[in-house]
Amino acid sequence: MAAQVIKCKAAVAWEAGKPLSIEEVEVAPPKAHEVRIKIIATAVCHTDAYTLSGADPEGSFPVILGHEGAGIVESVGEGVTKLKAGDTVVPLYIPQCGECKFCLNPKTNLCQKIRVTQGKGLMPDGTSRFTCKGKTILHYMGTSTFSEYTVVADISVAKIDPLAPLDKVCLLGCGISTGYGAAVNTAKVEPGSICAIFGLGGVGLAAVMGCKVAGASRIIGVDINKDKFARAKEFGASECINPQDFSKPIQEVLIEMTDGGVDYSFECTGNVKVMRAALEACHKGWGVSVVVGVAASGEEIATRPFQLVTGRTWKGTAFGGWKSVESVPKLVSEYMAKKIKVDEFVTHNLSFDQINKAFELMHSGKSIRTVVKL
Repeated sequence: MAAQVIKCKAAVAWEAGKPLSIEEVEVAPPKAHEVRIKIIATAVCHTDAYTLSGADPEGSFPVILGHEGAGIVESVGEGVTKLKAGDTVVPLYIPQCGECKFCLNPKTNLCQKIRVTQGKGLMPDGTSRFTCKGKTILHYMGTSTFSEYTVVADISVAKIDPLAPLDKVCLLGCGISTGYGAAVNTAKVEPGSICAIFGLGGVGLAAVMGCKVAGASRIIGVDINKDKFARAKEFGASECINPQDFSKPIQEVLIEMTDGGVDYSFECTGNVKVMRAALEACHKGWGVSVVVGVAASGEEIATRPFQLVTGRTWKGTAFGGWKSVESVPKLVSEYMAKKIKVDEFVTHNLSFDQINKAFELMHSGKSIRTVVKL
């Protein structure tokens, strides 16, 4: 089928706020520096739900969502040298071109090479590879993994160990890598540290895992859903607290529990009030708080400047700071060597035609990650 249009199934979001619709779509062959991938498994992430809700300022419709996937290269376009048909891959929503000033700077992973077109739901040449019922369908985050076949830029692909189970390592395309990297890359948690993780969903649990791998001596999970506490402890949390159990702000509770505050805090909910609490729970003089969660459009963060003047640092992270093309294969190898957990994040497996149920499970708080097999 190389160089030919492929007809396949995809979950199309025709408009905001409506369930996804399984449709037959046409997927055009890859152009220069593009790769067409047969998606084997994809997970559903809060970012997909955020865009589907209509709250995302970059959200455009109709679109094929999905950005936590894994699959096999079906064909490559002209000029693609590092990938070939048959390679096992993870599509990447943050590319790594290796040439832009962001890629050349060791301080960041935010490659900007195709940022403008990706934000508009288009391939780097300004067009789409998807059509359905005669209409152009947009791409999403440069990946669009809710389709049996997708086309991505060649700089947005990580080639991984062919022995890796794709229904597990698809999670390294976003959530696990983000939370784990927030701890080990962005915060650079040191052995013996005291950490607090706000929000114990998939990303928060990955941050817990990162703190444990980094040797933190005390990891405090914070969530208003106490049903998440047992699992957080399995991932390495030493204790968990529910802000609703206290009459005072949670940052004051944490300061009392830790003799002045935590060394590192991680905000994994996207709630701007929680971002403030996470910063203010940090220890005077050296505490670092990392914003991991994505807030809704137009939201702003606030704190008293004195919090920063007295030595706290506020940081942010995207995809855990990993330079994607080179780092995701290493993360897969760490998983294969049992150095990091991945299987434990998968709470549900569904067939492709049940993809809307995956969103329901996520909104209900019953799942960490639901993997959909295509």
